[in-house]
Amino acid sequence: MELLIKNGRVIDWASDFVGDIYIKDGIIKEIGHNLDKNCEAIDAKGYTVMPSFVDLHSHFRDPGLEYKEDIETGSKAAVRGGYTAVNLMGNTKPICSDMETVNYVTGKAKKVGLIDVHQTVSITRDLHGKDISHLSDIDDSVKCISDDGKGVYSGKIMADAMMVAKKRNFVVMSHAEDEEITPISTRLSENMMTSRDIALAKFTGAHLHLSHVSTKEAMKDIIDAKKEGFNITCEVTPHHIALTGEDKYKVNPPIREQEDVDYLIKAIHDGYVDAIGTDHAPHTKEDKEKGACGISGIETSFSVCYTKLVKEGNLTINNLSKIMSKNPSEILRLNKGRVAIGYDGDLVIVDLNNKYTVDSKDFQSKGKNTPFDSMEVYGSVIRTIKSGKTVFQGI
Repeated sequence: MELLIKNGRVIDWASDFVGDIYIKDGIIKEIGHNLDKNCEAIDAKGYTVMPSFVDLHSHFRDPGLEYKEDIETGSKAAVRGGYTAVNLMGNTKPICSDMETVNYVTGKAKKVGLIDVHQTVSITRDLHGKDISHLSDIDDSVKCISDDGKGVYSGKIMADAMMVAKKRNFVVMSHAEDEEITPISTRLSENMMTSRDIALAKFTGAHLHLSHVSTKEAMKDIIDAKKEGFNITCEVTPHHIALTGEDKYKVNPPIREQEDVDYLIKAIHDGYVDAIGTDHAPHTKEDKEKGACGISGIETSFSVCYTKLVKEGNLTINNLSKIMSKNPSEILRLNKGRVAIGYDGDLVIVDLNNKYTVDSKDFQSKGKNTPFDSMEVYGSVIRTIKSGKTVFQGI
């Protein structure tokens, strides 16, 4: 399979030029000007061509909760949002604590054939917080472990898990929440667990990734640890940089205050935030009304981040590509995230000048739960390309 993309403004973390990209057998083979190939060609004049996005943090609800989302609808939502790779959390039904569940998810994703899916395994068996013996049965195809949805309460269990992760080259993804403290203060809950997990990562040498960081205090601890040279990465979500507590939309961790938003955006600007994680968490209308936490966010992630970070002058488009494509690809050890010869031909064509109104009724996801409904944003996804093949094409 061959594809030639011509005349687009090509942007990644380090490049910004007008030119052509030739993809063959799923790999970028040639980059230049006035390329002429006997194959399918796309004229991207007037549009921007970027590496497709990679999401370190998604929930596709499959197996067991397919009424909220499934692998096919999640994949369709991902490509509509410009994503060609996602890392799925393990709080499914059953909990993903074994290779049987991992293989079910990845096998189903391959049959759907739209995106690369990586499945996270729970740190503790069945998220019960007590037993990590199942980790010895997990093979090397697994890249991340996480009890996302819950914090690992026991410091001893978390330390043991990090020591296993260090030996096995797993990324330990922390949902930083002390559930005993949460009823007192969600802020204190996140800050205390962030501090503890950083201390354990320093001791064990494991790669710790802090998920959905939301407070200025937690981010400050992360920055301090990064400055000391420890193997710590972090993500922020679009909703934690675009909304404040006044918006009152139920997510976990909660939407914070303006001072937190400002601090997170400054941390992004200063290069301390490694990735945008969508925390795509689709729910039915009924489940949201019953108090379920979460946002269906993978289809709006780029537009919200481009509008909030780039259009408002907080970040360059190159650095947005860095945290949405290059860095998450490197954390997952993928051959993606750059427009360079030898990298996967996974690209997204966007119209940066297009201003549109978010309408959740148009979502490919089963989950229509979003606080961004009716919000005006910039940067629409025109086409998503996976291995040189168009997997989404907008109007």
